[in-house]
Amino acid sequence: MTKPDSNPRRILHHGNTSRTKPDFISATRGPGMRSNLSVGLDAGKALAVAWNVPVIGVHHMQAHALTPRLVSALESRATTGPNFPFLSGLVSGGHSMLIESTGLTDHKILATTGDIALGDCLDKAARAILPAHLAVPPYGRALEQFAFPAGASNYNYTAPAKRDAELARRVTKWGWGLGAPLAGSKNGSSSRKMVYSFSGLLSSIERFVKFEYDHQNSTISSQLRQPGHLSDDERRDMAKEVMRVAFEHLASRVMLHLSSLSPAEAAKVNSVVVSGGVAANRFLRHVMRAFLDVRGFSHVELFFPPVELCTDNAAMIGWAGIEMWEAGWRSQLSVRPIKTWSMDPSASDGGILGVEGWLKA
Repeated sequence: MTKPDSNPRRILHHGNTSRTKPDFISATRGPGMRSNLSVGLDAGKALAVAWNVPVIGVHHMQAHALTPRLVSALESRATTGPNFPFLSGLVSGGHSMLIESTGLTDHKILATTGDIALGDCLDKAARAILPAHLAVPPYGRALEQFAFPAGASNYNYTAPAKRDAELARRVTKWGWGLGAPLAGSKNGSSSRKMVYSFSGLLSSIERFVKFEYDHQNSTISSQLRQPGHLSDDERRDMAKEVMRVAFEHLASRVMLHLSSLSPAEAAKVNSVVVSGGVAANRFLRHVMRAFLDVRGFSHVELFFPPVELCTDNAAMIGWAGIEMWEAGWRSQLSVRPIKTWSMDPSASDGGILGVEGWLKA
């Protein structure tokens, strides 16, 4: 972030060109692998020392949640939306979380994955389902393109209006069907837990691909499929179904939370943000919107970053730094990368501001 400044101490010269120093440097501090984080963080601190400006160590997941506010600012809207409070679905290859964001540094974890992340599930499902010549990274995008070669015109999707329809197994013309995660527990009690689970869905897909399916008895036989046994049409239906079930499971926890609120509380939640790498999936956007509409929350606005800003990027780190800067926060030059770092102030580490190294301007 820079401002026009005639102070010669604020001017950087390079050959015949000059520019104003930045007000500060943003760098990702965590969470993540320390060895990787240290490269960017140390470079950021070096620039901060060279230019005599502050550094801000940004929380990676906070940056994802704030990305739609960056988009609003770039579009020169009167206000930077979405406004707090809002719900955030942060979905990537390593994270699947539903968060209640009530302030810049106040993010309460409502649900997280008990096993694997949504992005990890879709990547591995893609490698199982796709024909060999199409199973290339990024796998999630390859899965979506294979399932819907004509884009939205292929969706043919109607969101389930009731919970029982949401949890019901839809048997395909091929004889198999994918069950909703957590729906198979006794009395369906786990189906209402505020937790995500994608490992069972992935296991089902891998079994269907590997073993013959006994259509008459609706069971998986012990006979292995012959290489190339699956037709492209069946593979395409598998791709559609694994995404549908996964995305409905993601949306279901948003519905459970909204339905648990009092009318006064629910009226305060007018926005849902979905960010992270999986948010680039356009079918996810369609499913989430359809879910909200059919369940009585058509007034809730959905925010998705542009596809190019869904995956990890420097712009979101820069914007999170701007918001923290304007709130008066700076980082000490002694800060180090953090492998595990919660966003929730009630967590054992105190959340974003609970770790050492913050300075209040």
